[in-house]
Amino acid sequence: MNTEDAFKHCERIARAKAKNFAYGVRLLPLPKRQALSAVYALARRIDDVGDGSLPAPARLEELERIRAQVRTLCVPTGGAPSPDPVMYALRAVAARYPLLLGAFDELIDGCELDCTRTTIQTYDELVQYCRLVAGSIGRLAVSIFGVRDMAVAAPLADALGIALQMTNILRDIVEDREKLGRVYIPRQEIVGFGCRDDLTGDRDRLALLISYEARRARSWYEQGLTLLPLLDYRSRACVATMAGIYRRLLGRIEAEPELPLLGRISLPGWEKAWLASRALAGLPA
Repeated sequence: MNTEDAFKHCERIARAKAKNFAYGVRLLPLPKRQALSAVYALARRIDDVGDGSLPAPARLEELERIRAQVRTLCVPTGGAPSPDPVMYALRAVAARYPLLLGAFDELIDGCELDCTRTTIQTYDELVQYCRLVAGSIGRLAVSIFGVRDMAVAAPLADALGIALQMTNILRDIVEDREKLGRVYIPRQEIVGFGCRDDLTGDRDRLALLISYEARRARSWYEQGLTLLPLLDYRSRACVATMAGIYRRLLGRIEAEPELPLLGRISLPGWEKAWLASRALAGLPA
């Protein structure tokens, strides 16, 4: 195996598994595109373990194995390189960029929560969960994009990650409940709107709850998108594309809050491409 083959493997994973992600990443120059695809490939692996069908103890053991692998990425091996193309690629990324590898620890922490609980009780718990599983990826991305002041950029990347994850949660209400047995909307708010814990039953009440959560997600976008002026042209277009796609999804949920109860919502390919072209031209989504 060589570095080029390892990167190609990661890019294939990104194209196959992350349609929304791919529309933004393709706008980056090759080195950054490769690096972000490697980050995504490992993040996807971690997420797949957390959402897998194995018993919780087996999933937790596998997550700890991945955690140990990540912690060796900046340690000289002195021997044969890893035969795992994702880890091989990430070692090259860590040598090329100031990669915030600790963010992978946080992602793993979030997926461990998915293995050990099915309900989130409060909004603060939800924000913390989103910060772990999505804000972490935002910070990893920014460490690849490059910014003058990471102390300023990191919390903005966190906020944008929270916005994207909250949109995902609203989009995937039915899928999370039926396939994974999870409800991410805080139970405190479910009870407050008079809804059932499993988010079934009275559609009017559920629509009011979803509308309320969508407004809260919108506020995270307002904060997170202030990251854009801190990025170079291509990185800004990449982030604006991904954020634009998810904001469009959120807009549809805001307009028709009962839609997520009918199944997963998505944008057609032409609309995603249109958003990417506008981002590349520096136009608002």
